[in-house]
Amino acid sequence: MKVYIIGAGPGDPDLITIKGARLVETCPIVLYTGSLVPQRVIERAAPTATVLDSSKMTLEDIISILEEAKKKDQNVARVHTGDPSIFGSTAEQMRKMDELGIPYEIVPGVSSFTAAAAMLGKELTLPEVSQSVVITRAEGRTPMPEKEKLETFASTGATLVFFLSVLHIRKIVEELIPYYGGNCPVSVVQKATWPEQKIVTGTLETIVHQVKEEKITATAIIFVGKVLDCHDFADSRLYASDFSHKFRKANKKQIARKTNESLS
Repeated sequence: MKVYIIGAGPGDPDLITIKGARLVETCPIVLYTGSLVPQRVIERAAPTATVLDSSKMTLEDIISILEEAKKKDQNVARVHTGDPSIFGSTAEQMRKMDELGIPYEIVPGVSSFTAAAAMLGKELTLPEVSQSVVITRAEGRTPMPEKEKLETFASTGATLVFFLSVLHIRKIVEELIPYYGGNCPVSVVQKATWPEQKIVTGTLETIVHQVKEEKITATAIIFVGKVLDCHDFADSRLYASDFSHKFRKANKKQIARKTNESLS
């Protein structure tokens, strides 16, 4: 018996991994996060499978189902949205399973933040612009650790990605403007890859009004950073003709040409 903690992806049912889909199809028990996992993912379950929605369950309810499955030696597909490693509420379940000797395996999925970046058509790391991505959230009912305050991250100038924070977007803007400036690009993607997906792009000065106009109040990723509207960035060295690596030697003529150009 094993519990498979499966990342179902951001919303598009085709973005679940092949392994994750196979486990949903074959496990006799499918326990899924009903508030966010697409129904078409769950429709993969076998007609004989027991399919349970955990959206109204407590942690104790969930663990009780897993304990019963262990007694019956039945595998469980524990299906979460996105990727289980980021804001997935999976650690508390794994801690309980460790205590009870219930074996489990994590099957990664496409995170909503990478899906949202794809919908924007953006790379979040650009040479000499931003080489770091900070994934965080605004402080709400769940307090932030003392050393993870927003101003600490903002002081780096890195690309910022906010989960679970759109209701606090005014506070985010107020804290970021002193570091990024009012004209810094911002994008908000609600329900990335779902049919009802919304994308709002603006700046720190305009985004609060735009989000309010679009009535975005939940299930959204916020991106802040220069990479969102930057076209004058350096090419990576990976494909440069004068750059050698394990799989390709540099073009000597190109090296000589670039050397002459720098000297002239």
